[in-house]
Amino acid sequence: MKALLTKRTMVIASIAALIAVVTIISVNVFNSGGPVTGLANAVSSPLRTLASQVARVFESIYSSIYRYDSLMADYEIALRTLTERESYYREANDLRDENERLRSLLKFRERYSGYEHEPARVGSRSVSNWSHSFIIDKGYANSGIQQGNGVATEYGVLIGQVSEVSAVQSIVISVLDTTFSAGAYFGDSGGTATAKGDFDLMRSGLLMLDHIDANLTILPGDSVVTSGIGGVFPSGLVVGEVVEVLRHSTGVGLYATVKPMRDIDTISQVFVITDFDITEQEVDE
Repeated sequence: MKALLTKRTMVIASIAALIAVVTIISVNVFNSGGPVTGLANAVSSPLRTLASQVARVFESIYSSIYRYDSLMADYEIALRTLTERESYYREANDLRDENERLRSLLKFRERYSGYEHEPARVGSRSVSNWSHSFIIDKGYANSGIQQGNGVATEYGVLIGQVSEVSAVQSIVISVLDTTFSAGAYFGDSGGTATAKGDFDLMRSGLLMLDHIDANLTILPGDSVVTSGIGGVFPSGLVVGEVVEVLRHSTGVGLYATVKPMRDIDTISQVFVITDFDITEQEVDE
């Protein structure tokens, strides 16, 4: 486009120069406008009009090109600024996540100083009709994690158990999984029961509290924590809260539905408990 405009400008300039030369010669020779000047004016009048119109079009196009170039320059500046800000934002998010991870680690150490543990990040999740699990970024090559280790949050909420260990990652079944089971206490009375995953309840985000001590009262709202019996999990880890107390379809015994204390599907940082102190009561029982 710019090349085309340059050619048109040269043509118009040439015509204007020719008209100027003819007019000057006519004035100098005839000492007046003279017939040549009149003829030149008659011939050049439409050309001048055309030249004026072309000049206006040229100015309009040139102005548009200038505005376009200016807008493109502004766009490039804005794009660079946005890219830089996005980079700063990602760095800030990374720093925030790292800070949160370190704070979580500190909290867990302060609350459960008797535990040996490995911090880990949650990766992909797997939810089906039969299982509820997720993958963490620690395995036998980069940690002391073993199959059967309990997995908790920084606040001591039990969320699962390591089921498989590979070199640099492990599979964790959640407390909702149908293969999960843990000895538990419920309520203020410390009644014993078994917290376990259930096929029907898993789809509702609940687990079951079964084998409830018949001599004790259990109510909705009662807390459920690990008993430590059997030595698989340390005592005192929070499992969840009783939602409803029901009687088995056989009519014998009660069971309760339990809501996990933490939404497992939103957790990104966990702690794998690799070792802990076992009390005499837990050994005896």
